[in-house]
Amino acid sequence: MQTVKEIEEIIKNISVENIPEAVKKFEADERGSVKRLVAAALKRYYKYTEETERLRGLWVYENELYTEGKELVCGVDEVGRGPLAGPVVTAAVILKKDCFIPGINDSKKLSEKKREELYSIIMEEALSVSIAMESHTVIDHINILQATLKAMKKAVSGLEVRPDFILVDAVTIPDIDIPQKGIIKGDSQSISIAAASIIAKVTRDRLMVKEAESYPGYGFEKNKGYGTAEHIKAIKELGLCPIHRRSFTKGFL
Repeated sequence: MQTVKEIEEIIKNISVENIPEAVKKFEADERGSVKRLVAAALKRYYKYTEETERLRGLWVYENELYTEGKELVCGVDEVGRGPLAGPVVTAAVILKKDCFIPGINDSKKLSEKKREELYSIIMEEALSVSIAMESHTVIDHINILQATLKAMKKAVSGLEVRPDFILVDAVTIPDIDIPQKGIIKGDSQSISIAAASIIAKVTRDRLMVKEAESYPGYGFEKNKGYGTAEHIKAIKELGLCPIHRRSFTKGFL
């Protein structure tokens, strides 16, 4: 009879999709430790299948475009339309067909640690990634919507390959000669847009952490420029710093 340690090692090395078949030979083992190992392995398998099904749902828009002959589908999203300080950041991402990246989702639904982890995977696995931003100055000059659209266009133009189709979160990008579709809450419905939201979010968060070193007292390392109570209090006490959006902060002074 195999020892519990030997069985544990065997189960640990089973590829997740093969777990149900592989653990059958251990299910008759009456030892409590073995039963727990089998139960844990099956739990891992069911979690894997659940995540696989969720990800399959995120590929619906992309798969429809693939069937129409569109080979390179780009997702575009932005982060930073609401903050009182800092730039708006956009990302354009073209993923490989049917790439499997467990955990990918709307960046707002993920922890900071998970976003950082997925950022690295997306940057490695994607066919092409492009990041663009517009500063607080541009936002004040042409308004946040126009600054966002301008940054999105720059992000698409910065891709190493030209996409056949663009999926955009909520809006469509003007003055661009590539077919596109705006999807409401697209970062929860399209894997390409979700990937773009993660890239944009991590990029902007890292930038605002650096800005906190240059402009201490506003809590940029925590609030990332958003209008938290502490941030607004700091504005009233310290005044505006160079990266504050003047058009967003008039009411606080």
